[in-house]
Amino acid sequence: MNDVSNKVVLISGASSGIGEATARELTAAGAKVMIGARRTDRLQALAAELGENVAWARLDVTERTGFAAFVTAAEQRFGRVDVLVNNAGVMPLSPLSALLVEQWDWMIDVNIRGVLNGIAAVLPRFQARGEGQIINIASIAAHRVVPTAAVYSATKYAVWAITEGIRQEHSNIRATIISPGATESELANTITDPATQKSVAAFRAAGMVSADAIARAIRFAIEQPADVDVNEIVVRATVSKA
Repeated sequence: MNDVSNKVVLISGASSGIGEATARELTAAGAKVMIGARRTDRLQALAAELGENVAWARLDVTERTGFAAFVTAAEQRFGRVDVLVNNAGVMPLSPLSALLVEQWDWMIDVNIRGVLNGIAAVLPRFQARGEGQIINIASIAAHRVVPTAAVYSATKYAVWAITEGIRQEHSNIRATIISPGATESELANTITDPATQKSVAAFRAAGMVSADAIARAIRFAIEQPADVDVNEIVVRATVSKA
């Protein structure tokens, strides 16, 4: 198994939810972690709590040059980058007929372009070293479409395709996609359509996994031997039928 304590891991969307839980999980395992998000007050507090092996910087994943600077900052602090966890995402679900087109654009910008910006920032480095790992956080929405989730699902299907593309194009770079079911996080807070808010609240009340569970899946993917690439993990609550 890989020694996680030898890894330098970058995490986007690390100010709450899965990103924060992953920072805690990997730091406890001895990894050096660079956390990024837009809410810098939360990042600063988390880094202060977790100690010297955690660094932070503001990160808006929709800014290509900003993501590149985030990676450079991690290298300056820790010397290299081994793993990128593309975790940042938004989920303002709504029926297509609501025509919340600005929210469609937002999902495309964060969920697809944000992932691509992260890949663009680390891929040349990984190619030069002949190793590295990219872990993209998708959703069960990458596997099924339900009413109100058409655009969100489209963005997560795209993340699935991009991750598979990395796997096929780069035999020495590990590519993992993790698809959580309903998870304890702030993701549903981005929903503004009232009817959708109610239906999602009922769905989540039926059973959720903790953010810690997803963090453990991420750690599992990282700590596999170098010749093992865990390509996909789907994590649902045991009671979930979705």
